[in-house]
Amino acid sequence: MKFNKLFDHTLLKQEATSQEIVKLCGEAKEYDFMSVCVNPCYVPLAKKELTGSDVKVCTVIGFPLGNNEPALKAAEARLAVEEGADEVDMVLNVGTLREGNDEAVAKDIEGVRLAIDAVKPGIILKVIIESALLTDEEIVRACKASLKGRADFVKTSTGFNKAGGASAHAVKIMRDTVGDKAGVKASGGIHSKEDVDAMVAAGANRIGCSASVAIMKSL
Repeated sequence: MKFNKLFDHTLLKQEATSQEIVKLCGEAKEYDFMSVCVNPCYVPLAKKELTGSDVKVCTVIGFPLGNNEPALKAAEARLAVEEGADEVDMVLNVGTLREGNDEAVAKDIEGVRLAIDAVKPGIILKVIIESALLTDEEIVRACKASLKGRADFVKTSTGFNKAGGASAHAVKIMRDTVGDKAGVKASGGIHSKEDVDAMVAAGANRIGCSASVAIMKSL
């Protein structure tokens, strides 16, 4: 995979404006990134701005806490795909996982999978496990629940949690758990090529960050 195609060029700040989303899309086209990752309200705008390019539109569901009712996550994902999202990054319910209800976690994920497949089969589903909040054993369980729910990727972090973002340690556990059955996306706190290289070496095959342009310029 080409280096630039590792990136989901991301702008998820609460205060992001439509003008900033247009700029994000322009940058993504210039560097031919894999996708832009934006909040759901900006999916139609991003889709319009990226028309004619091969840059995908990625959005986030149940973001950033993951504690929405499963039916709401499914509905949010369905609407996002109807409005043009090519990829969906949903947040796992961390509390449900930590209390040991892995079956409910898997059903939550599968509910989103079914909702998006009903609109457009083939949409990539990534599950954000918020790895900095989890023990190593919980990371393994989160990955197994994601596979059971038929996710295409597991993803480290929202980037919004004070406990931290991606770590090479977590990425390696995630890759060791999912093997070749799913992708691994590292996101949160990735600011340099060295950070990217460390995550890829640990097993990541997608990188979510807002510093994508700065990293490309540093090459």
